[in-house]
Amino acid sequence: MLREMDMFNHLSDFDNVLVVDEFGKTLYYDLADLNVLAKLGHRPEDFLGNKVTSYYTNLTDENSTIMTVLRTGKALCNVSQEMVAKTGSSYISKSSTYPIINHDQIAGAIEFSRHYYTKENMQYLDQYKRHKVYRKNNTIYTIEDLITKNKNMQEIKMKMERIAKHDSTVLIYGKTGTGKEVVAQGIHNLSDRFAKPFISLNCGSIPENVVYSTFFGVEKNLATGVEEWKGVFEQAAGGTLFLDEIYALETHLQAKLLKAIEEKTIRRIGGSVDIHLDIRIISATNEDPETLLKEKRMREDLYYRLGVIQIDLPELKNRKDDIEMLVSHFIHFYNEHMNISVETVDPEAMDCLRLYNWPGNIRELKNAIETAFNNTTNKIISIDDIPMRIRKASNFVDSSSKEWTSMDLKDVIDDYEKTIIANELHNANGIIAETARRLGVSKQTLKYKLGKYELR
Repeated sequence: MLREMDMFNHLSDFDNVLVVDEFGKTLYYDLADLNVLAKLGHRPEDFLGNKVTSYYTNLTDENSTIMTVLRTGKALCNVSQEMVAKTGSSYISKSSTYPIINHDQIAGAIEFSRHYYTKENMQYLDQYKRHKVYRKNNTIYTIEDLITKNKNMQEIKMKMERIAKHDSTVLIYGKTGTGKEVVAQGIHNLSDRFAKPFISLNCGSIPENVVYSTFFGVEKNLATGVEEWKGVFEQAAGGTLFLDEIYALETHLQAKLLKAIEEKTIRRIGGSVDIHLDIRIISATNEDPETLLKEKRMREDLYYRLGVIQIDLPELKNRKDDIEMLVSHFIHFYNEHMNISVETVDPEAMDCLRLYNWPGNIRELKNAIETAFNNTTNKIISIDDIPMRIRKASNFVDSSSKEWTSMDLKDVIDDYEKTIIANELHNANGIIAETARRLGVSKQTLKYKLGKYELR
């Protein structure tokens, strides 16, 4: 019995489950993240009812793990196999496959797998849902994703555990990249609402003409042909509604939002019935709330209602004691998902990372480690693998370098700013509103700088 348990213990490491009939046709497929697979060239309907070898250009009845198990009736455990999609995209699948026996006949097979992505597909990993238990409630993170030994951050984690069981509103203030959504999802997954949805909305990305319907929904109207639409308040029923960049709303819309939160009721556009709310509101801002109030970009009454509990996240430059731990965490993450084996960062490179001030905070550090993974040819990340802008800012570039000494201060600053903007534009898939949100600037300012640096 113990030997059988040992054989199946490793299955908890897998994310995906595939069940096929005796002919290798898919009966059931549960994936950790449909979005990632779709980016690689598949749609959900491509799978059901079709033979597993039809999904990929390099699979045959002879080399497919599923087809081999159906043919032999013997399990295959921890097998790594390259999967090449019809678009040419590829990934490594590590799987364990078992036959399904019915009355001594092979009736099908079940395969448990996990996908490892190539360097070229790394831009999709931010969407990868690592916590299988929570992925059904729209979350990616738990409190365990707040990697820290910093005293202030430890206190924030303890505060999250205290407040999670209550429904008081929470306002999270932190600069871009400090982990506001990680904290919000962490609170949700610590709360009694964890089985209900976590709905996230960036208020700065909503076109003004659809703000009301986005929040409150639309009632079906047969006469006009308007279809029913649930707003985010209804979508979050029983769970948590996370509102990022709440100050981006016009003040008259802030008033309507305040009314809904205060009265815990909404009414759809075209509706005649009030809908009662059972949700928790968590909001976030990357600008100092006191500045927003002083500049009258946030209503005082809304601020007081949203900020019953306020969490101020420190910038990475103020928690540099966490850098080594975070680097280790990101090395583990990219080893696992890029199918690469990097052991550590050499002392010079680590000194460089510690000296840098990280204006993009944890998100920028993660991107820097991803860059290093793409640059390195060894098991140890060296100073040459670190992005140039970080080496320059940390003064880890050879002082005799012509490229460096020929640039005056303005050129250095412009070069650094251009690199930051280009990286965030890439990470946001070219979406200007999302890039502006990540950088903490207005869309108008970003458009000006895109033109200035010829990035458009």
